Amino acid sequence: MAAHEKFRFRGPDELLEKARGLGVDLPYSEDISPLLEAAPFAGRRLPNRLAVLPMECADAEANGAPSDWTFRRYARYAAGGSGLIWVEATAVRPDGRSNPHQLMLSEATEDGFKGLVEKTKAAAAATWGAGREPLLIVQLTHSGRFSKPAGKPAPRITHHSPVLDPLHGLDEDTPLLTDEVLTEIQDDFLSAADMAASAGFDGVDIKACHGYLVSELLASFTRTGSRFGGDFENRTRFLRETVRKIADELPGILVTCRLSVADMIPFPYGFGMDKEETGRPDLTDAKKLVSRLGREGVRFLALSMGVPAWKPYFGRPYDTPVPADQFPEEHPLEGVARHLHFAAEIQASSPQVAIVGPGYSWLRRFFPHAGAAMVRSGRTAVVGLGRGSLAYPDAAKDLAAKGRLDSRKVCTTCSLCSALFRQQKRVGCVVRDEAYKGAV
Repeated sequence: MAAHEKFRFRGPDELLEKARGLGVDLPYSEDISPLLEAAPFAGRRLPNRLAVLPMECADAEANGAPSDWTFRRYARYAAGGSGLIWVEATAVRPDGRSNPHQLMLSEATEDGFKGLVEKTKAAAAATWGAGREPLLIVQLTHSGRFSKPAGKPAPRITHHSPVLDPLHGLDEDTPLLTDEVLTEIQDDFLSAADMAASAGFDGVDIKACHGYLVSELLASFTRTGSRFGGDFENRTRFLRETVRKIADELPGILVTCRLSVADMIPFPYGFGMDKEETGRPDLTDAKKLVSRLGREGVRFLALSMGVPAWKPYFGRPYDTPVPADQFPEEHPLEGVARHLHFAAEIQASSPQVAIVGPGYSWLRRFFPHAGAAMVRSGRTAVVGLGRGSLAYPDAAKDLAAKGRLDSRKVCTTCSLCSALFRQQKRVGCVVRDEAYKGAV
């Protein structure tokens, strides 16, 4: 690992020289056209290979319905031209909300989500013309150990973790969710998926990343005597069964997930980790799971890694940490390269499943060049931005019109959006979006 540095690269030569000096592989292409071409995708057709990844923004109404702030955000993404828009984490039941203003699908909010789909697609049509619609996926979730439905921690855990339990002061007597309750939650995912289909979404994502409930189940090695813990079959059962139930009962909607391929928490408390060498990722389980999901009808996946509440830099390489957090123990380019390498590994192991790859925001205006190289070489199918989309919702539009990004509009990876989320405030880019200036 190399010492942390902020982004100071004036041109691609400096960036690539730094990557070589660090001994990391950073794919790069001057030709960004692979990102801008329409492409077949999961039996549909994407206008381009650029995606908005889900970034939870804590601005829903009290009952979980989209607010004016939510409508504004997704209209900006749609007018901005990204071909795939992945709507942020949406709770499937009240006790699974991560904050009092997380989106939630219910009978009371279904019409609001229908309006969100309609207004998002209308914003795309108004800018790009009728018939050029983005693919809209909504991420369904239960926040598990990170649940805060009333604004205070109310953890719902599936196993005990010496790494994560101290974050909420949990002790060994804290009860685990029973198999019966987990089966009820599966039914809640199915019900929410049914409402998402009625609202007009093209697909649903069973969120399996960042330590939330489904992700934690994948790492529940120490959960004994359970249908949902222990060996690979049981640990992955919740996700696989939920995907299968939705696919069987709602054949018209796409089913996918955002998957953390490596939690970066040492075995046996983290998914995707080496059993012998502490802290070393091992993608064996992730590759096996993606292959199994492909056989269940999952045709594309978005990837991620890490648990942001623990060491956020694994998932989001940054220049500056959230206040009170530490600077990472590695150079951000090492983190970017890890994301790209993992995406390439998973794509190669399951070529029938299109991979939506993350990890590009820290590259600023150079991200399209890395993404285009990944797509051209078959190492990923679609390139996604999370924080980068908050800062620069019209990145796809600028790339199509100018062939480059404006360095004055890119994400600065300052972590202030993450700080807002931790403070349970409405989340946006305080650097680039006037509506959020002074929010922190």
